[in-house]
Amino acid sequence: MKSVLVLYYSRGGHTARISRAMADHLMSEGHQCEMMHISEAKAEGVDWAKYDVVALGACVLYGSYHKSVFEFVEQHQAELSAKASSFFSVNVVARNPEKRVPENNKYLQKFIELAAWKPTDVKVIAGKVDYPAWRWYDRMMIQLIMKITNGPTDPKAVIDYTDWEDVKVYADHLVSLAK
Repeated sequence: MKSVLVLYYSRGGHTARISRAMADHLMSEGHQCEMMHISEAKAEGVDWAKYDVVALGACVLYGSYHKSVFEFVEQHQAELSAKASSFFSVNVVARNPEKRVPENNKYLQKFIELAAWKPTDVKVIAGKVDYPAWRWYDRMMIQLIMKITNGPTDPKAVIDYTDWEDVKVYADHLVSLAK
């Protein structure tokens, strides 16, 4: 049995849902798993010694990750590097299968380039389009981006591109990283 910490940054809730699916799957397999939003981890601290593996996930909005993600990995670079760890990027561009390949996902590559922590294990997970749930200006900007990239632009569209079985496979992979 392994102990896994899933840290995440979620703005609209989908990355939190992915993190919960990973945690639920790991616990159903007999492992211990906790999940924490990075703001909670920052406020309460993390007992890094409790965990065999740490996964950190974040969503992309407007082509980047929230600044708190970069601040967190800068502050905890040593802890993340000393543990079996992985970074997962949740983005809608990964609706296209070729963009799920880490080397082909510019958002993941941008994270690796800019972040203080250089994860050796990475994963790209396709996100969700949820126009009705987004603020009007987010909806307008994302519709423009989608129009440019031949994505869905219907303001009523709610499309979950996440491969939930692959999320379970990734969760199992995390356990395999433990020494």
